[in-house]
Amino acid sequence: MNIKAKAIRPFIGSKNFEISRNFYRDLGFEEVVLFHNMSLFTIGNFGFYLQNAYLKEWVDNTMVFMEVEDLDQFWKDLVVLNLPAKYEEVRTVPIQRMDWGSECFVHDPSGILWHFGVFAK
Repeated sequence: MNIKAKAIRPFIGSKNFEISRNFYRDLGFEEVVLFHNMSLFTIGNFGFYLQNAYLKEWVDNTMVFMEVEDLDQFWKDLVVLNLPAKYEEVRTVPIQRMDWGSECFVHDPSGILWHFGVFAK
């Protein structure tokens, strides 16, 4: 099979759709409302679908990894946003450096764990 992929867009859930929409816009994603219960959030050519759907087992086990160009700058910009003060359930974890690369973590308002990282050169 010769797949010529152009994009991959996971579907993620939200405990409170409006709060999650606000969170992702604050994080820097652009929103395209598709339906009353689903939006596409993008940064450049990358994106995901946010749904007004919540199943605890699903959301609690959802993780997304986004590779960024400059993790140190990403972390500095993230800290300035102070998202945990604005969103009750949001948590951030500072950069962890490992053999394979480095990453920091953001738990969204529903509990989805985002990994933002760079790979070692």
